[in-house]
Order: sequence, then C-alpha cells, then structure tokens
Amino acid sequence: MARLERAIVIGGGIGGLAAAVALHRRGVRVTVLERAAALEPVGAAISLSPNALRALDVIGLGDDIRDLAAWQGDGGLRAPGGRWLARTSATAAAERFGGPLVLLHRATLIGHLAARLPSGTVRTGTAAHLLDPGTPGRPARVGTPAGDLEADLVVGADGIHSAVRRELFPAHPGPVYSGFTTWRLVIPLPGVEFASHETWGRGRIWGTHPLKDGRVYAYAAALAPAGEHAPDERAELLRLYGDWHTPVPEVLAAGGPEDVLRHDVHHIADPLPAFHRGRVALAGDAAHAMPPTLGQGGNQAIEDAITLAHHAGDLPAYTAARLPRTTAIARRAVRTARLNMGTGRVGTVVRDHALAALSTAAPALFLRGFDGIADWRPPGGAARSGESGSEGGRMLAADHGRRGPEENTP
Repeated sequence: MARLERAIVIGGGIGGLAAAVALHRRGVRVTVLERAAALEPVGAAISLSPNALRALDVIGLGDDIRDLAAWQGDGGLRAPGGRWLARTSATAAAERFGGPLVLLHRATLIGHLAARLPSGTVRTGTAAHLLDPGTPGRPARVGTPAGDLEADLVVGADGIHSAVRRELFPAHPGPVYSGFTTWRLVIPLPGVEFASHETWGRGRIWGTHPLKDGRVYAYAAALAPAGEHAPDERAELLRLYGDWHTPVPEVLAAGGPEDVLRHDVHHIADPLPAFHRGRVALAGDAAHAMPPTLGQGGNQAIEDAITLAHHAGDLPAYTAARLPRTTAIARRAVRTARLNMGTGRVGTVVRDHALAALSTAAPALFLRGFDGIADWRPPGGAARSGESGSEGGRMLAADHGRRGPEENTP
C-alpha cells in the first residue's frame, strides 16, 4: 500500500480507539465513527495484563494505567465453601512477566484513550457501513448518513457481530454461542475485607476484585441456554450464588437489580482466513472474539491496535502477525472454559483436588501456563523505560483463574 494519510475506524470501543491513537501518533489523519450516542462502553471492568500494558506504552499510556493497579497482595482460586484451591504470588508473577495486572473500569480506559485524540476525531451517533474495501490503487469507501467517506485504511473494530467482517468474509459462519452467560456489577462495598479471588463451582464461577476508586468489581458465569434472562437478575444471582463464601453474599446484598449486567458469551470458533482484505483490517472481537476465560479479549484488541499501526502499510504482515497468535489464545480460552465450567460431580472433585495439589507442589506451573501471552512485546521492540517486576508492578494471578467476563459483550 502507498503512504497512509487518511484512516477511518468503525467502532469506538477499546480496540478502535487504541488503533486510532496509534495511527494518529504515526501522523495519519483519523476519523472514528461510533454508532452509539456517546462513548459509553458496554460492560463493567477490564483486566489489563502486562502484554496489553506494553502495547499501551507505545502510545504513552502504559504508566498511567499501571498507576491504577489496586490490589497489591496475593489472591487465588477458591471453592464455593471458601477453601483455597490455589494461592498465587503477585510478586512472582510480576517478576516472571515484567509488570502488573491492572483491573479498571472500562469507561476509565475509554476516557484515557479518547483524551489522546484531537478534538473532532470521534463522531458519535454515526452509523457506518463498508461500501468498498478498496484495492492498492483505489481507496476504501465507507457510507455514513452524512455521505460517503474515502480512506487509505479502514479499521473494522465494530465488535463481535461486526458488519465489516460480514462484508469482507460473507461465507464465514460468524460467532457461535459459547454455552454460558455472564453477570457483572461494580459497587461500593465498605467495611468488607476480602482477598481478591475467583471461585469455581459446578458449571458456575464467581470473582470479586477491588478497583482503585474503592469500589468492587464482581462477575459471575454459569451454563445457561442462549437468550435466557431472568425478570430480576440480582435474584437469579442470589439463587445461584447466595450460599457461597464471603464476600459473595455481601456483594449481592449491597447491589441492586439495576447494578447487574447480563450478557451471553459468543466466540468465533472458526478462525477467519485473514484479518484484512483490500484496504480494510479487522481488530478486536470483530477479528477473533473469544471466551473471557483468560481475560484476553480486550488485551488482544489493544495488541491488534498497536500491531496494525506498525504494519499499516502492509496489511498481509498484520494478518501474519496477529492471526496465528489470536487463534492460539482463543483456542486456549475455549479449553479453559471447559475446565472451569465443568458440571460433573466426580470431575469437579478431581479438578479441585488436582488444582490444590498442583498449587502446593509446583506453584510456578500456574504461571508457566501464561507464558506466551503475558510476556508478549510490541513490534519494533518498544518497551517502557525501566520495565521490571518492582513494587510498582505486581500481577495478581495467572491463567488458572485470574480474569473475568469483562469482554465479549454484544
């Protein structure tokens, strides 16, 4: 492709805004088209692991987000009765992967990204559709209610049900239901002390984690038919989790029905043939939606954004860099879902005993399972100055359970 001067990003979520910032910093004139009336993300919180934080370093945002790390102790994995199945060392994880795991509200991250774009870059309330993906000799064309726009590059960051993806690859089957639904809430929980944790039951999980602003982020997931909803989702959570260990009952008592978000989880089971066509590239859930069981949906979208800006003039190189990696991580997320959403009584007992024994005998093995994910570095060798596993960089846990259904929402 020739020199890029003009780019259009369809979708104002985390991946789209990160791509816009990265392209803007490379001197590209960017317009973000977001169909919603405001940049108000669906979802409650997101966990950013060291790989995403290194990507954010490239656009000057990594340390600002690291400063939002709230949890400075250890955490781990529990059974519904409260027994610890596995304890994780935040210090050991930070030393292994070179940074913290930061949990923050999605709106906070959106705000940080949007603030790094020139005024007028983001056009909210603007539905957009791809008219022509373009060729090396012809710009791509995007339709909007105000008229058609042309660009040297179009980024399709329009989510799991991406219309851009359907235009590029009409024969692809699209996302499938993952078999489980999720609930999330962010609430104040004064006077209740707890260790950050995730709890695995039979076909159900729960997680509770502190945020920097003093609130608590809680999430749950359970096997359920697609499209099923309760008249009162808080009451449904009480039915499913009300007798689990502290602080689960306290969280449910503090929250109201209006605080609970529920979304079914979908993922792309069949990888796309490529993440680009013509002058159009896909990013985030539009390219590789995955179950949230590794907490990598948003992290991989940020990786996409930085990698795309690096390879903006060579989209086949972008596909080559991102398709194998995201496919492997998505498959691992599916396997993890099968493990932590198991329903068989005997299998659950065996799973829990194995986790407890492994944690006692060889705790480092849990961290090893996150190798190849958290240790990713951006193309070009970018890294923040003085990156280390110091007191400023603590990672709470690894792939055995420290994540939540914060991504992959319709």
